[in-house]
Amino acid sequence: MRIADKMAYDQVNKSISQNRTEMASLQNQAATQKRVNKPSDDPVAASRVLSSRVEQRSTEQFIKNLNYAKSFLDFSEQSLGELTEVLVRAKELAISQSNDAGASAQSRRIVAEEVKQLHNQAIQIANRKLGERFIFGGFMTNDAPFNDLGGYNGDDGEMKIHVDKESFLSMNLPGSVIFEGKGLSRDGFNYKSLRQPHNYKELLKQQEELPPLRGPASVRTTENAAPLQNEDEINFIPQAQGVNIFRALKKMEVALMTDDKTGIQESMDRLDDAFQQVVVARSALGSRVNTIDNTLNSMHTNIVDTKANISQLEDADAFEVISNINKTEGTLQATLQTSGRLMQKSLMDFIS
Repeated sequence: MRIADKMAYDQVNKSISQNRTEMASLQNQAATQKRVNKPSDDPVAASRVLSSRVEQRSTEQFIKNLNYAKSFLDFSEQSLGELTEVLVRAKELAISQSNDAGASAQSRRIVAEEVKQLHNQAIQIANRKLGERFIFGGFMTNDAPFNDLGGYNGDDGEMKIHVDKESFLSMNLPGSVIFEGKGLSRDGFNYKSLRQPHNYKELLKQQEELPPLRGPASVRTTENAAPLQNEDEINFIPQAQGVNIFRALKKMEVALMTDDKTGIQESMDRLDDAFQQVVVARSALGSRVNTIDNTLNSMHTNIVDTKANISQLEDADAFEVISNINKTEGTLQATLQTSGRLMQKSLMDFIS
C-alpha cells in the first residue's frame, strides 16, 4: 500500500489534535477540580449529579420553610409565656383579695384597676404580630384578631407549611383555641384536623367522606356519636366548654369592683382552668418545635450526604489529573518532534 505525503500529514494532524484536546481537558479538570464539567464527560455521572443537586435544592427550600415555621412557633410560645405570667399575677391578686383578713372593699377597688390592666395586656398579647402577620388570627393574618373587649374576629384556620415531600406542619394556633377555649376536649385540646390534600381531587374526596354531624357535644352516647371513617378524618372527641380568658379576667375585675368575695373566689377556679388551657397550648407549640428541630437535623445530615455523593461523582483526583497532564504533555512533545522530522522533507530530498 502506497502511503502518500497527504496521508502522513493528515495522520500527524489527527494525533496532535487528539493530544491537545486531551491536554485541554486535563487542564480544565485541574483548574475546576471537577472530573465532570459537561454531560459528555460522563453521561451517567452527570445524570446522577443533576438529580442529587435537584434533591439538595429541594431540601434547602424545606429548611427555609422549617426555619420560618420555627420562628413563628417560637414567637407564639414566647407570647403565651407572657400570658402565663399575666394569669399567675391575676391568681395572686385573687388569692390576696378573696377574704376579709387581708383585704377590704377599698383595696379590692384598687386591685381591680390592676386586673383591668392585666386584661388589656392579655388583649395586647393576643394581637401580637410577627413581621406583618398577626400570629393568633388563624388564616386572617392581616387584621387584629381581637377587639378591645376581647371579641374574636379571626377564624379557626391552622396554616400548614410544607416541610417534606409528603409532610405538612401547622405553624400556628388560632386565637379561638388559646384565648376562648374552643376545641377543648375533656382531656385537653383536640388538635387533630383533616389531612392536608395534595390536589383538587383529594380535596373533593375528603369533603365527601366527612362523617355526619353529631348530637350535643357534652353528652356522649352511642346514638349521637358519628363513627370515624379513617385516621385521616377529624377525630371527634367529646367537647367540654373551655375558658374565655378575657371574660375570666373581666369577671374578676367586676367582682373586685363590687366587693363580691364569692365572685373573687369563683374567679380563682376560672383562672386555674385558663392557666391549664395556656399550658396545654404551649406544650402543643413546644412539641411542634421539637418536631421541626429533629427534621432540621435530619435534613442537614441529608445535605451533607448529598454533597458527599456529588463530590464522589464529579470531583477529580488531583494527583491523578497532574499525573495524566505530565504523561499527556510528554506524549504531545514526542508527537511534535516525530512529526517535525517527518514534515521537514522537501522536493529536493527526493531529487537528490
